[in-house]
Amino acid sequence: MNTITRIRVWLAVFVVGLVVSGLTAFPLVIETRLLAEVLHAVPAPDVLVEWIDRVHAGLAATGRDYPFIAYGTDWLAFAHLVIAAAFWGPWRDPVRNVWVIEWGMICCAGVIPLALIAGPVRGLPWGWLLLDMSFGVFGVIPLLVIRRLIRRLPETGTAPRPR
Repeated sequence: MNTITRIRVWLAVFVVGLVVSGLTAFPLVIETRLLAEVLHAVPAPDVLVEWIDRVHAGLAATGRDYPFIAYGTDWLAFAHLVIAAAFWGPWRDPVRNVWVIEWGMICCAGVIPLALIAGPVRGLPWGWLLLDMSFGVFGVIPLLVIRRLIRRLPETGTAPRPR
């Protein structure tokens, strides 16, 4: 597999992750209901079951009584989709658009302080913060690989020509 193909495979992995994250921000009430049902049917830590039940109850009550609040998570979902679209640049011309990869790495790093600051302010449990921070930690991995591969391109002369 040549370097450009490897870059595109890793980009696809990253973009699919962003798109899935975005799309799953729309049906939160349904998702938390299903997750609660699964957790009640299998052996799971009580603290996790109680937290998911609480999250579902809060989302359901908010959706029932104040449906306009979900508009915020609609924008969150949209932001994920728009961010995913930004990675079209590195797909077309990785060398010229390496800055998008580096910007993505900065965004992944920003997940950590946001979770550590906003999570406690909003009363989230430590385990939930670890889960949220894992998106930044695991999200940066494909970007680091892509950046390393892009750095090889000028040496190999295999960079695609801009159109």
